[in-house]
Amino acid sequence: MGLRRQSRETTLKILYLMDVAGLNPDESFSAITRENKFSQEFIDFVELLLEGTIKNKTEIDEIITKYVENWELTRLSIVDRNILRIGTFELLKTPDTPVNVIINEAIEIAKKYSTSDSGGFVNGVLDKIKGVRS
Repeated sequence: MGLRRQSRETTLKILYLMDVAGLNPDESFSAITRENKFSQEFIDFVELLLEGTIKNKTEIDEIITKYVENWELTRLSIVDRNILRIGTFELLKTPDTPVNVIINEAIEIAKKYSTSDSGGFVNGVLDKIKGVRS
């Protein structure tokens, strides 16, 4: 598994833990990463994704809500919601990462951590959101 995929998956786990256990970002980061040694590049990318997703959460959630037709954000599974948040952050704020890489990574992570239908769902939503990218 590539460094960026691992960073995205770790970010998902941290956001999930924050939602489920009510921990703050530092507590969640420590809980997820404490037993492993990671490169600085890995940590830097996790921090970029985590801080960016949290800092821009209101904007991100508004955009996701606009494109998940007939669904409320709170009705999405925690995993799908956070995969969409990470993917939306990357689409909006990391112009150096190709759109197809962001979407494909999100699809693969959804297939791994969510339901069998989640990959297609995530693909459909992020495909609509990619048009917002500046």
